[in-house]
Amino acid sequence: MMKKIVAIAMLFGTLVVNAQEKKEEPKEGWKRGGNISFLFNQSAFNNWLAGGVNNISGTLGINYDFNYAKGDWTWDNKIIASYGLTKIKNEGAKKTDDRFEFNSLAGKKASGNWYYSAFFNFKTQMSSTYNEGVQQSHFFSPAYFQFGPGMLWKKSENLKVNFAPATSKLIIVDNQFTAGLPAGASYFGVKPGETTRYELGAAINGYYKINIMENVSVENILNLYSNYLDEAQNVDIDYTVNVVMKINKYLSANLALQAIYDDNAYEGFQTREIFGLGVNYNF
Repeated sequence: MMKKIVAIAMLFGTLVVNAQEKKEEPKEGWKRGGNISFLFNQSAFNNWLAGGVNNISGTLGINYDFNYAKGDWTWDNKIIASYGLTKIKNEGAKKTDDRFEFNSLAGKKASGNWYYSAFFNFKTQMSSTYNEGVQQSHFFSPAYFQFGPGMLWKKSENLKVNFAPATSKLIIVDNQFTAGLPAGASYFGVKPGETTRYELGAAINGYYKINIMENVSVENILNLYSNYLDEAQNVDIDYTVNVVMKINKYLSANLALQAIYDDNAYEGFQTREIFGLGVNYNF
């Protein structure tokens, strides 16, 4: 619980610190922009007495925004996807990263920085995952959908928080993973023999991006969710930090950190860290 409180405090702490920033007036019409990156790592050894195994790894990622603003209306969309593989000598290739996420947030101005809002979120993975040769998951299993009305506080495209107290959440899985489950067990929260799980709860989604110095940007994405229908005290957390340190127009050092708490999937924190020299293309 303490880690959950710290995560929430980190988001709202940044909002307070930057509350006096000059408001950015959105330009009307479509605004599109994104980044494609490829992170590459390699280790090679030959007669190296200290030991070591030759390996090579790479991660391809995309972070793309397409936002619209006109009058009192705003509509922000984001696609985040990444896929990584590593190959160790004398072993098969293994997956190191697999993520696809789409976010859409629409709002109509209410007053000041406040908007009436509606949001949609979709998450899944792109390929199968195996554990000791046994398939654990694959594309669209699991797949997560969240949507609901709420209120949006938006200071700029780089600083916003959406509050949705009546959020529907749908989890979809393949029945091959639930058909043989024993009574009382579950697969990402889905009961034996079933393929879906519906939840109704409250969601808070925060986004904050800042350039901490020239050529160094930090993007924070925080999603919190509580299911009213089952153990509402267990708040799901999904917090991502993306750091890009540009070397020149095409090269950068990229760092991605993500922590997830979802007791339907795993009773504890899931974490991932990806760091490497990236080849980037902005579009």
